[in-house]
Amino acid sequence: QVQFVESGGGLVQSGGSLKLSCVASGIIFYISDMEWYRQAPGKSRELVARITTGFNTDYIDSVKGRFTISRDNAKSTVYLQMNKLKPEDTAVYYCTYREPQRVWGQGTQVTVSS
Repeated sequence: QVQFVESGGGLVQSGGSLKLSCVASGIIFYISDMEWYRQAPGKSRELVARITTGFNTDYIDSVKGRFTISRDNAKSTVYLQMNKLKPEDTAVYYCTYREPQRVWGQGTQVTVSS
């Protein structure tokens, strides 16, 4: 059974940092491109960052230079280091793999106060 368990969210002031973690199970992690999404209240879920099996990374423009995605294949874990957080980064953050049928975990709430 494919499962993703996110952690590391919380409440932080504007300008602060958080590091999210996501442990994957039920997949062959090292051959999977991994992604972080987020969903803010009243908005659609959006792709934030992606890391390929070759460790290439992509980000949406609004987080470039502030967020860093990384992976540890030995631990089947993908991370999202978030720096210089802004109130507009407030959302539930989810990780998943890049497959036609994505599987979603419970996510982790990130709240940035102004």
